Amino acid sequence: MSRIVRTPTGISGLDEMLNGGFPKGRVVLVVGGPGSGKTILATQFLVNGVKSYGENGLFVSLDESKNHYYRETMTFGWNLEELEKQRKFMFLDASPIRHIPGEVKIGKLTIGKREFSMISLIEGIKSSAQTLDARRIVVDPIASLVFQYPDVVQRRTAILDLIEALIGTAATSILTLELRAAGLTSGLERSVQLEEYLAHGVIVLQTIQVGRSLVRAVQVEKMRETPIDSQPRPYKIGENGIEVFPRESVF
Repeated sequence: MSRIVRTPTGISGLDEMLNGGFPKGRVVLVVGGPGSGKTILATQFLVNGVKSYGENGLFVSLDESKNHYYRETMTFGWNLEELEKQRKFMFLDASPIRHIPGEVKIGKLTIGKREFSMISLIEGIKSSAQTLDARRIVVDPIASLVFQYPDVVQRRTAILDLIEALIGTAATSILTLELRAAGLTSGLERSVQLEEYLAHGVIVLQTIQVGRSLVRAVQVEKMRETPIDSQPRPYKIGENGIEVFPRESVF
């Protein structure tokens, strides 16, 4: 078997679980509940790419404003505004697609909101990735987009269109998605979401009740082309971002 080219996340402990990082050019889904650190992990992946590996990063926001995002990430010492000035980082505000009217007219052609939203997003990603020469891309979060498709078949097609577009940029990409689970769990049982079947890799961030304690746990659920440590491992969110403890056990 030929040697797999990898894109290291640069996140302490996580690359060890991934046997060196994400397979280059793949699309990885990061799933987690509120406050689990999805956006932090994704941003850390981009910042480490710029600083440690010379790979430009594109952050596509479907939710948060640029001002809020830059201010929040500065708490970890990540000066994204400076990286943007150096043309190594770009913030693409894709949140307006959530406010598109029910139908959009392009010339004599009428396009539904869902179709126009996806076309706008994909074209925005392609154009921005090419302008920046982005080697790493994050789309955060995809819930507001994919939940426009209650029909499973249409939703699957939309997700695959997005994944295909990301693959077409040749960048290594992260999609983030909210974990649909009821409250805290005492284990790792949960309902698997459609997006997890379609992504090339899945990383799950959860808060688990172990005895009387609450523990943050990261689990590499799957990763194509990669032997992985699939055991849940504890992690913390510190002043420098996320740190994973790959030799410690949750249970």
